[in-house]
Amino acid sequence: MEMTSSSEKEAEYHNSDFNWEELREEIEKLPSLSYHLSPHVSASTSDSSLVEADSWRRFHRRHSTARFFKERRYLLKEFPELLSCHDSVKVLEVGCGNGSTVLPILRARESVVVYACDCSEEILEKAKEIVVTAKSITPKNRFVPFILDFNNNEFPGWLFCTSCQSSSTSANNASSDNRHANEACVKLSQKVTDYAHENETPINSLFLEGNRCCVGGADFITLIFTLSAVPFCNMPSVIQKCSSVLKPGGLILFRDYGVYDMTMLRFAPVQKVGFREYMRSDGTLSYFFSLDVTRELFCAAGLIELELEYCCVRSVNRRNGKEMRRVWVHGKFQKSIV
Repeated sequence: MEMTSSSEKEAEYHNSDFNWEELREEIEKLPSLSYHLSPHVSASTSDSSLVEADSWRRFHRRHSTARFFKERRYLLKEFPELLSCHDSVKVLEVGCGNGSTVLPILRARESVVVYACDCSEEILEKAKEIVVTAKSITPKNRFVPFILDFNNNEFPGWLFCTSCQSSSTSANNASSDNRHANEACVKLSQKVTDYAHENETPINSLFLEGNRCCVGGADFITLIFTLSAVPFCNMPSVIQKCSSVLKPGGLILFRDYGVYDMTMLRFAPVQKVGFREYMRSDGTLSYFFSLDVTRELFCAAGLIELELEYCCVRSVNRRNGKEMRRVWVHGKFQKSIV
């Protein structure tokens, strides 16, 4: 997850201040940074597979204010599809934090509904508070937060039930298959209704209208500085889970830390837990993506690469005047319609 205290004004947005290949050549010539290039893990480091959601819950407890995670104003410039989308579009924000990604999406179009998950109940409450009090947003029935540790659990069936997933990819199902699918949908719809009554929760807060079994999948899924917080060995599973609740033809919008980003070079050798994978002192992880690894991860899940590039931004630290070279990976991946 992105950790930065600086904000970019919309009019000042830029993403190609320097050449990534030139940065790579510079870094790889420095002996003091050679440990970043090695695939070997120090024997004193912890096993990244032991990292749990509790580390991120503690992190969010310490950094719950909007001052830490600024609203991502650049988002609509990087992903203009969110502006040109059709009516009643559904967006799934994975790892929403305090809502810094949700805000510009909700402002973009009145017809957008955002389903947002995070592993921390406290940060979800903070996100709801920030969205409700934000200017130029009418959040009623448009912002649906729910708690989920997506690293270790599947997405709930009400997002895109198995029956609807099957019918969306098989236009020529036999009538008997359709009958069984409809029966399964009705059963799931009844389960959701029962849950609502048992927990004294209005049915519309469970995101379904009438007797619908699920919301029908997401048109867009945003993975914004989220995947890097997952152990590398679990990334293929997380991407596959995201793909499973994405509509055919839908897009995964990806932005995360890139190789040789300033924050990567600040990690000490003892913090390295894998190749380009590091653990902070608070137990949270940070992975730094190359274009090749990003491509392999998403394409292995059956997704189609539409865009993939490094975003290279040069900024200056206002406190000490030092130049900061930030590297992020930008990508768009589509689920096949067939």
